[in-house]
Amino acid sequence: MKFIVSSTALSSHLQAVSRVINSKNALPILDCFLFELQDGTLSVTVSDSETTMVTTVEVNESDMDGRFAVAAKTLLDALKEIPEQPLTFEVNMASLEITVQYQNGKYSLMGQNADEFPQSAMLGDNAVHVEVDAQVLLNSINRAVFATADDELRPVMNGIYFDITTENITIVASDGHKLVRCKTLAAKGNERAAFILPKKPASLMKNLLPREQGMVTIEFDERNAVFTLENYRMVCRLIEGRYPNYNSVIPQSNPYKVTVDRQQLIGALRRVSIFSSQASSLIKLRMQQNLIVISAQDIDFSTSAEETLTCQYVGNPMNIGFKSTFLIDILSNISAEEVIIELADPSRAGVIIPVEQEENEDLLMLLMPMMLND
Repeated sequence: MKFIVSSTALSSHLQAVSRVINSKNALPILDCFLFELQDGTLSVTVSDSETTMVTTVEVNESDMDGRFAVAAKTLLDALKEIPEQPLTFEVNMASLEITVQYQNGKYSLMGQNADEFPQSAMLGDNAVHVEVDAQVLLNSINRAVFATADDELRPVMNGIYFDITTENITIVASDGHKLVRCKTLAAKGNERAAFILPKKPASLMKNLLPREQGMVTIEFDERNAVFTLENYRMVCRLIEGRYPNYNSVIPQSNPYKVTVDRQQLIGALRRVSIFSSQASSLIKLRMQQNLIVISAQDIDFSTSAEETLTCQYVGNPMNIGFKSTFLIDILSNISAEEVIIELADPSRAGVIIPVEQEENEDLLMLLMPMMLND
């Protein structure tokens, strides 16, 4: 079996899918790329047994169809060093010896039996079908993935929840301290449905989507989901279980509203949080007439810092404590110039929303406060 393929096209596709491969795999075959050549199209499959990704690469010429597996790391590292040129793969299908010829040399390596590679999961007949624009999906995943948990006791929190209705799609992530709810009106389903996408496939999509144009097709049943992009297809196991009722934790009316410049607030938080206690990262926000005072202290080392920003705030002075890293994360994942922080009292969650929402988007983030000793 022989085929010729562009080195940079093959290398970029292999790099994109190689992120699926775990550093340690129970089955040695999962350390491999599965190459399948059919009718002049080369498809490459990788899997970690939970998530499978397939990409297709056009070949310049080929003499026959066939399939073989090859060690991913060796091939990836070898192709990285080759500039753009045609590569000729020759595979002896009996002994699985592979020769890769390039301009000034050749690589020889051993393949593995393709039949050992696990089959990817098939969807049931009751699968739900949704189409979402690639950039809309990318924005939603980007906004939410940082808020997912790493909680072995509550696995449902370790993924992004897709809540699909006939009017919109809401994407939710929460770790119990912070919550993101991103509602997009630019996509909707034909029926009410929902699924929980684990963090790893969500991160894989986050890396693939920036280069994609057009629509992404999502199909899913109770156990698996299939994402179909222009040159990639991902099949992943979903997290099973009931996602908590996220709307019930979002306060409906917070009387105190602070409008503040987002970048200025992030800068002040980064500077002041250096002086917070390393154990808690606690920072204190004090709102008073059109001013916000950000302060932190570390009693163990006798260090403290305080910074004052102008803001729009009318009401009684109020103190509230937050974990600085969480608040910086939330503000960094909003793109608007100004944000509104809605508060009720120092023990209730703060709601952070952009002053100007993006087109067809309704974004809300929530952060639980930390107790202040004063």
